[in-house]
Amino acid sequence: MRALYPAMSPTRSEMLDVGDGHEIYLETGGKPDGVPVVFLHGGPGSGCKPGHRQFFDPDKYCSVLVDQRGSGKSTPFGGVNGNTTQALASDLERVREHLGIERWVVFGGSWGAALALYYAQTFPDRVLGMVLRGTFLARRRDVEWFFSAGANRLLPRGWHEFEEVVGKPANMIEHLYNAVFGEDRALAEAVARAWARWSGEVVCYAIDNVGGEGEEPMTTTMAKTRIEFHYAYHGYFIAENQLLDNVHLLPDVPVSIIHGQRDLTCTPDAAWALHRALPQSTLKILRTAGHLSGESLMTEALLDAADDMLTRVSR
Repeated sequence: MRALYPAMSPTRSEMLDVGDGHEIYLETGGKPDGVPVVFLHGGPGSGCKPGHRQFFDPDKYCSVLVDQRGSGKSTPFGGVNGNTTQALASDLERVREHLGIERWVVFGGSWGAALALYYAQTFPDRVLGMVLRGTFLARRRDVEWFFSAGANRLLPRGWHEFEEVVGKPANMIEHLYNAVFGEDRALAEAVARAWARWSGEVVCYAIDNVGGEGEEPMTTTMAKTRIEFHYAYHGYFIAENQLLDNVHLLPDVPVSIIHGQRDLTCTPDAAWALHRALPQSTLKILRTAGHLSGESLMTEALLDAADDMLTRVSR
């Protein structure tokens, strides 16, 4: 089983003013004149982690990690004003231009895969290739599966505990959005904590022994939850089926799609639908893997995909 590339420090890190009161954190690592690759984190709102640098061969890639608006080290932390998919795509273009990169490989998982597709459809001339994990297409059925009508049937105990806190509203997403953005601070914090527990159980479904790192600070939980509910409430600022309907806008570049068969967060049918719509893509379904990039089988598949992409792209 392959391990990640050795831990490394960024060669450059900075804050970039992107307007609307937002400054985003970005860093580069690896080989300065290597093949550029940008890592798009999930959530929305999760932020990048140091280990994300380690998916890329530092002797061949110049990796770029970006904390999306309101996420990670970007400021304001948890900020939702001016925080849309369109803004995030424009931010990526600003980062690319700021770093003097002509074209880059786009590497994204979960929400990061959706953002990768949106970015590539909007700026196709700037994409060398794509590696997509745990594909999320932001369709209504994808959202409802996670929020109210799907995963709850497979994890009934966890869903029951979640409902004991948030109730059984007719429109779960609207209810959660109103709760965390409402004036009742105690309710907002209770809902955020309950969501963190429930979503964590879904995300970790394929892991037999989940190591406990303890609960994160409430400020962090609230910031992540606000961004996640902000995007879900607004349909991720993506029209229904838009990412599939607009595949003809994607550049003719290699696309590697990787998905865990036991992924309860983003179900495998999304990866299959995208693969069917993209004849140039490759699809690898990992039978015992779930959603997380840190699962051993998924880690190995992502490392292989990133290495393979080096042989397939032309700069």
